[in-house]
Amino acid sequence: MNTAHVSPLAGLLVVSIEQAVAAPYATRQLADLGARVIKVERPVHGDFARHFDTYANGTGAHFAWVNRNKESLTLDVQTAEGRAVLDELLDRADVFVHNLVPGAAPRLGLDGATLRAHTPRLVVCEISGYGTGGPYDERKAYDLLIQAEAGLTTITGSLTGPVKPGIAVADIAAGMFGFSSVLSALYARERTGAGATLEVSMLDAMADWMGYPLVVRKHGAEPDLASGMSHPAIAPYDAYPTSDGRLVTVSVLNDREWAKLATTVLGRPDMVHDPRFATNQARVANRVAIDEVLAPVVATLDVAAAVTTLHEAGVGCAVVNRLDEVVDHPQLSTRDRWLRVAAPDGPVWTPLAPPVSSAWTTPAGAVPALGQHTDAILAELGRDAATIRRLHDTGVV
Repeated sequence: MNTAHVSPLAGLLVVSIEQAVAAPYATRQLADLGARVIKVERPVHGDFARHFDTYANGTGAHFAWVNRNKESLTLDVQTAEGRAVLDELLDRADVFVHNLVPGAAPRLGLDGATLRAHTPRLVVCEISGYGTGGPYDERKAYDLLIQAEAGLTTITGSLTGPVKPGIAVADIAAGMFGFSSVLSALYARERTGAGATLEVSMLDAMADWMGYPLVVRKHGAEPDLASGMSHPAIAPYDAYPTSDGRLVTVSVLNDREWAKLATTVLGRPDMVHDPRFATNQARVANRVAIDEVLAPVVATLDVAAAVTTLHEAGVGCAVVNRLDEVVDHPQLSTRDRWLRVAAPDGPVWTPLAPPVSSAWTTPAGAVPALGQHTDAILAELGRDAATIRRLHDTGVV
């Protein structure tokens, strides 16, 4: 049998009750690997991220990004018939993912303990804001709230005040841990036959991603806060203006690279072994003196010349790009790192996830319209046409 380009999760059924970004990002990655993902949405309104904006050719940009390759089933799970449909799906499912509001899953009998008592092989992934067992269990948790609680906003930007990073970092972190945890549980199930209940909190995810500053502070030191484009523990590591008004980043991570920068770019071989700059800790303590030499050199070059000079010297560098330049980035476009898929209001482009495999390709499945697959899924579960019409008429679906 030729197994080339067979998606690694083909044949797996994932059922999700999800909103916004964190859980949908986790399940989209499962869908990209070939799992069948049935997204259960509220009738009429659906996932509220559908309606954030219309930037993606009429579709919400967040929704387009994290919901390709899925099927949409509208279902009121708080009705008896709606819950019966959900239970039938969960009986068939390999994975159930949700990011229901605090307390909702146990109240609805959709917590891992309840579901796995009936279906031990099921992998249940519960994505929440704060986890369970602490004083914040019942608090609402949106991306900004978790970024603030985790301290990320205090170390981002400049000293003028806390700044939120420009993407949903807490949501993405939780989605990544949800995805990897599900894969790990599925791998374990192959050996044991047993599923698992996984709890992923956004706060835990951000605390882990905040590793360096938190570890420094936990051990009694005070890391530099809100250091802009520089790095509190590495120097030189910053962005410098060029003669044509652009910014180029320069990153020196070790003494060998420092010697190349000082000798080849700065023309200052005397700085290589100067005790003020000979080690990284010394360079951090004297970063102002380094910048006083480095910044004027970069300022004499336009952006292209600066990148060429630094690259040829073996020094890490990059241009601080605008979004339009990233959209048309030659490294992304040459390698076809955009995926065009169908969507309710017209085709949309979304970035491909990083894995590049010789064994499979990412399917170009559509971003579903609200309830697009409801009738087909109900028929698959044995409902006849008259029953499906009645479920629509009564608002169950």
